[in-house]
This record gives sequence, structure tokens and C-alpha cells, in this order.
Amino acid sequence: MSSSLHNYSKSDIIADLCGLNLDSIISRDLRTVEFGLLCLSSVLFMGSFNMIIPELPNYITQMGGAEYKGLIISLFAFTAALSRPFSGKLADLVGRRPVMIFGALAAAISSAIYPLISGLFAFFVLRLIHGLSTGFKPTGTTAYLADIIGDKNRGEALGMLGMAGSVGMAAGPAVGSAIALNFGLDAMFTVSSLLGFLSAACVVFMKESVPSTKKFSAKMLIIKRDEVIDKAVFPSSFVMLLATYSFGLALTIIPDFSDFLEVKNRGLFFTVMLVSSVITRLFAGKASDKYGRVNLLLGGTLALTITMTTLAFTTNQLVFFIGAIFFGIATGINSPTLFAWTVDLANPKKRGKAIATMFIALEVGILLGALFSAEIYSNNPAGFPLAFGSGAVLALAAFIYLLIRKRMTL
Repeated sequence: MSSSLHNYSKSDIIADLCGLNLDSIISRDLRTVEFGLLCLSSVLFMGSFNMIIPELPNYITQMGGAEYKGLIISLFAFTAALSRPFSGKLADLVGRRPVMIFGALAAAISSAIYPLISGLFAFFVLRLIHGLSTGFKPTGTTAYLADIIGDKNRGEALGMLGMAGSVGMAAGPAVGSAIALNFGLDAMFTVSSLLGFLSAACVVFMKESVPSTKKFSAKMLIIKRDEVIDKAVFPSSFVMLLATYSFGLALTIIPDFSDFLEVKNRGLFFTVMLVSSVITRLFAGKASDKYGRVNLLLGGTLALTITMTTLAFTTNQLVFFIGAIFFGIATGINSPTLFAWTVDLANPKKRGKAIATMFIALEVGILLGALFSAEIYSNNPAGFPLAFGSGAVLALAAFIYLLIRKRMTL
């Protein structure tokens, strides 16, 4: 009896007493301190930078820069993409923890500086610096997870990690807008900064996952041509680029579309979307482990195509929020599956580089979505249908590419 009990944790025993099978909720390999801290750090980090996004279009308008709204997301994405080769290389050489800590601190410090600036030039310079946070933190986080989780649970683990990040992304916009409405923008930026510092604190207590690390040297910042892109992960990266165009589009024009539909809280669409994404990720990660990455992605890209088409013809709040739900389902399927597919395709010794390549595709997709949607929309409500339609076209292109790839491998 005692030897039998010794093989179970307290959580297992409690779950059995309640009639639950804990393994059906989360696999045993994922129930570790490091994985828990990784998820908590991700919640805090995602909450930190997402909580300010819905208010930035109005913030820049008050500064006299309404015509530059597309640059709010695109400059951020540009710096993040530019920094990926550096973060990927450093993650492989100096370790995952330093890369994650640097990214979290960059987010914290940037948010603290926003209330201190007053001009458009300073604002955009800060957006460039803030972009370094997403260029480093997620790269280190994903590489760390790939190190500590086995192949059979990869999709599930990435789904759970993505779910944790989605909690921060879901809560962030609504909480940020609520704080801004009731206490002002300075209070919102302060809370965002605090979350960034707490995210870095979580990483401090984690063990390094790279067996042999090197001391940082300035020479490591010299990036050779073959260190920028990992060609082995082109398939997953290409689909990521096409799919995240819609996300960059949404980040840029959904706040104004919310105003157009008289939705007072500009962050509410993202909250609904990300809650839907969180729920979807509970099942999508495990499903991709069982049924295959491409099969899941076919469903995810098709859902995204339908979503963007629906939003293009939306004229009322009900359909608007239905679109948010299906946007979340598509994201909840695509994101963890694409990351798992990337790790599947990558050389284990070059995971940092492979993941950085994936994130470059992600940032380029967001950047293009932000730039082109802002240009198509041009602060004219008549441009909304065409802007959303452009997202539907690229999502459909991703679906067709996956379908062709699947048939070629049969």
C-alpha cells in the first residue's frame, strides 16, 4: 500500500478521490516547477504588452498622429523580427534564461517610459525599443519548453503554454482599457511595467535548460547570413506568415471598428477572441500530437478564412463578437500546432535558430497586416470590408498550401 502511494503525487490522490483522472487534463511530464513558472511568466509578459495595445490608437491620435496608426504595431513587429536572429543565436549559446529575462525587462522598462514622452518621434523610438521584448522573451520561452518536454507531449505542452499566454492576452486588453478609463493612461502604463518585472522574476527561479552555455561576448552579436533563417522550418513559417497577417490587421483596425459599431471597450473583441483561444488550446495541442500537424492546420486556416470573411460583412455587434469567437478558435488551433511543427522540423542543436525563424515569419505577418490594413482602411469606415477581405484571401492561401502539401506527401 505504501509503495503504491509513493508513486503518486498529492495532486494525483486528490484527483482520484474527486473521481478525476489528472492525466486526462495535463500529462505527468508537464507537472513540473519549471513548466509552471514558464507558464506564469508567460501570463504576466503577455498581459504586460497587450494591455496597452487597445488604447494606443487613441493615444497617438491625441498626440496628433492619427494617420500613423499603422506604425503602432508595424514598428513594434519590425524590431521584434529584426532581433530574432540575435535572440535565437544567444538562446543557443548563452542560454534560454538570460534571453527571457532580457525580454521581460525590456517590456517592463518600456512601459514605464511611455508616460514620460510627449512627441511622436519619441513615441515611435520607444515602440522600436519595446519591440525587443517580444523579439527575445517568446524565443527563449519556446526554446526552453522544447528542451524540457519530450516529443510525445510537444503539442500538448505548447498548447498549455499558449493557453497561459492567451490568459494574459485575454485579460490584458480589457483590464488595460478599464484602468485607462477609470484611472488614466499613466496608471495603465504603470501596471503594464509591473507585470513585466514580475515576469522576469519568475525566470530567475528557473533552472537553465541548455547543458553547456557560454559567457556572453559582443562577438555573438555578429550575425552571419546562414544564422538568420533556418530553411528546414520553411513550411511552418510560411503558414505562420500568412495566418498572422490577420492578427496584425485585427490589432490595427479592430479598435476603430469597435468605435464604428459603438462598442465602448476597445479591448473587448480581443478578450472574447482570446478566451475562445484559451478553451480551444485545451484540446488542439493534444489533437495535433494524435492526428498530425497538417490535419489540424487545415481546420485552423479554414476557420480563419471564414472568420475574416464574416468580419468583412459585419454590421452589428452580435456578428462582431461571433467573429471574435471563431477568430479565437482559429488562433487556438494554429498557434500551438505551428510551433510544434517547427520544433518537429528543427535540428535539436539549433532550436533557438529554428524558433527565431518562426517568430520572424510571425512578426513579418503582423507587420504586413498592420501596414496594409491601415492603408486599405485609411481612417474611412468604407475601407473595413476590403481590409478584412485581404485577411481572408491570405488565410485561404495558407489552407490551399497545406492541402497541396498533404496530397504531395500521401
